[in-house]
This record gives sequence, structure tokens and C-alpha cells, in this order.
Amino acid sequence: MKIGLIGYGKMGKAIEAIALERGHEITARVNREHPIQEVNWEDIDVAIEFTQPNLAVQHMEICMKNHTPIVVGTTAWQKDLPKVNQLVSYLGGSLLHASNFSVGVNIFFEINRKLAEIMNKHKEYTVSMEEIHHVQKLDAPSGTAVSLANDIIEVHDHYNEWHLASENEENQSIAINALREPNVPGTHEVSYNSVIDSIRIEHIAHNRTGFALGAVLAAEFLFGKEGIFTMKDVLN
Repeated sequence: MKIGLIGYGKMGKAIEAIALERGHEITARVNREHPIQEVNWEDIDVAIEFTQPNLAVQHMEICMKNHTPIVVGTTAWQKDLPKVNQLVSYLGGSLLHASNFSVGVNIFFEINRKLAEIMNKHKEYTVSMEEIHHVQKLDAPSGTAVSLANDIIEVHDHYNEWHLASENEENQSIAINALREPNVPGTHEVSYNSVIDSIRIEHIAHNRTGFALGAVLAAEFLFGKEGIFTMKDVLN
């Protein structure tokens, strides 16, 4: 499969290494030196996009217009999802997006949701979250943390929104503490605390390999398909 990388930073290079190991070819590498306008779309089977929130929707639109399936790993653009959904439908495009492509994180999503269902019956516990990422990460909280919080909100009667821990909110909002430290691929923790004890689940990424592998698996899944998909479709 011929893969175009939209974004060729640390994540793009990690994806490239995994893709080559799995027998794929990298036919485009988009960055500041090689803008997306220079891409030969006829030489790309699937694009994988890891850039910035303010660029992601534009990149999706360009791929759709060039009939190129796209896997999007950039986060914090989801407010534009209705617009993107319309674009995919209108152009008959192919899109797979996820807040996190790691297989381990997606297992963590399922554990988090199940735990929230259980804790919904135990009102004496309050939930809080913490996420830690590298200092280059622009969005806070992370897309993964937002997904975790939204899954809790969906099944736990007490919570109806989330907020950054630095902000003051009502007690029906989940506090997310977002920290930025050097050389941290990603850590997410969900805690339930009472006056008696605490229950905690945690996912720690040791490197970018899990994210890169998941992105390549997503590209393999998306090739030849039409419509909008998520990482759940890949894992199922």
C-alpha cells in the first residue's frame, strides 16, 4: 500500500518506520519544506494525518477532493465534525478518526466505561482525571482524556460535563488535570475517591510505537472502504 504522511514530525517518522516494516511504501511526506500542494495524489492509496488542530479539517477536505482515504490522528478539531461528516457524504470520501490509535488505550477506553457503569451505583465516590504529555503537545486536555471523560459522562448519572482542574466548576463536572513534561509519550489516569479509599486505573505509554502501529492498522483497514470510521471499527 502507498501511504502519504501529512505531518512528518516525531509521530510521522514513527509511523513511517512501522509502515515500512509491514511492507508498505511511503510516497509523500508533507511538512513545512514539502507543502501539501506538491503532493501527487495519484501515487497515494491512503493518507495518515498527524498535524495541528487548525490544519486538520483543511487537510481532510483536500484529501476528500482528491478521492484519497485519510486516517486522522490530530485531535481538538471535533467541533467541526458535522461539517466533515457532510463533506465525506457529499464527496463519497473515506475517513477514519480517533482520539488515540493505541490498541492498549482503546482497551483502556473499554475498562474506563465499564468501571464508570459500576461506580454509577456508588455515589460516595467522586471521579477525577489526570493526563501527562510532552511539552510540544498543543491541546489540553488531550483528546484521549476528553474521550475518557465523555465516556464516563455517558454512563454516570452524576456527571454532565468536564473541565480543566485549573478552572472552577460545579461538582457535576469532571476535573481533568493536564500536565506537560519533557519526553512523556502519554499517561492517563482515572481515579474514584471516597473518604474511605480510592480506586484508580491508569494507562502509561512507554513510547510512540503503539500509536504508530495503530495508525498503520487503521490505514490498512480503511483502504478500499467508503464512509466514516473510528478505531472501534478497526478493533472489532
